[in-house]
Amino acid sequence: MKKIAVIVAGGSGQRMGVPTPKQFLEVNGKPLLWHTITAFLQAFADIELVIVLPETHLDAGKQIASLFSSANIHFTIGGATRFYSVQKGLQYLDTTNSILFVHDGVRCLITPDLIKRCYLQAVEKGSAIPAVAATDSIRIDTGNENSVVADRNRVRIIQTPQTFKAEILMPAFEEEYSDSFTDEATVVEAFGEKIFLIDGEYNNLKITRPIDLLIAEKIMEERDLTRKDTNFTF
Repeated sequence: MKKIAVIVAGGSGQRMGVPTPKQFLEVNGKPLLWHTITAFLQAFADIELVIVLPETHLDAGKQIASLFSSANIHFTIGGATRFYSVQKGLQYLDTTNSILFVHDGVRCLITPDLIKRCYLQAVEKGSAIPAVAATDSIRIDTGNENSVVADRNRVRIIQTPQTFKAEILMPAFEEEYSDSFTDEATVVEAFGEKIFLIDGEYNNLKITRPIDLLIAEKIMEERDLTRKDTNFTF
């Protein structure tokens, strides 16, 4: 089956406190988006990538793509919400007989192993939504200064790449937009399809705040040391 990844990279640097959109901030000497693209190309050499960016930053994205030999990196302009950005990315290519990944561009610590596992489960079950167990105590705000405890053993924190067979994801994104659509899984679920989780990775962080950059830098340094110690090459 064909493999297509829609990488949504329309975020800003607002919570970072910097004018540069966070997908272009550097970790280990390269932009976050570069690391994200690298992981998908390492997972599957034949994968097609559609990078969704704000119009004002298309040139910056294309400059990053020029660092890769792959001709299968394309760009499109994002929409007003994540739903519309993903929708535009999905419409860019022929998705017939495909497995579709939708990934946050700033989850730059994604590993090729997780991408491959998501692919294999989506082929088998139709979907693969990476998730990790909550490690903190969880309480639900019920309003009026009241809250109730949640069973953290049953709570899962959702990540990306959210991965689907094309015949499941494409018709779901023809639905009318709803404020309840927080990710691709909620869109597909609203369309009546069952969602299947898969074990995610705790290091698969969404880079949002300055501290996340420091954590990502440390994780990448440790990965580089491991590769050198094991003579690992790509």
